[in-house]
Amino acid sequence: MNNAGFCWPVRVYWEDTDAGGVVYYANYLKFMERARSEWLRHLGIEQTELAERDGLVFVVRHVEVDYLKPARFNDALSVCCQLAELNKASLTMAQRVEREGEPLVTAQVKIACVTREQFRPAKIPVHIQQRLEC
Repeated sequence: MNNAGFCWPVRVYWEDTDAGGVVYYANYLKFMERARSEWLRHLGIEQTELAERDGLVFVVRHVEVDYLKPARFNDALSVCCQLAELNKASLTMAQRVEREGEPLVTAQVKIACVTREQFRPAKIPVHIQQRLEC
């Protein structure tokens, strides 16, 4: 199992904040999505190739989020992800958003592998599983 964490830098812009001047809660999910996509790319997994060649896509199945402290305009954040569990047709990611090493948001995100056309559960291809496990 791939226990090495991966972090992606994110800067908070005005568009990310709410009327109170803090990051709007749903935007953390966008930050986490970007980090997961970049993590897959870092592992050599291109989601467009997975969709075109294998007819498969990864979709979010379940999310548990803890909002600990707010991020504000212009904060430099690190959005980190780590593979917590790998199954035949799904994986679970442990994610966190931090500012200077201080956790602001933590999450467990379950990702399902499904067919692109019918969105039915599908086994993660062996070549993808191997890259996830390294």
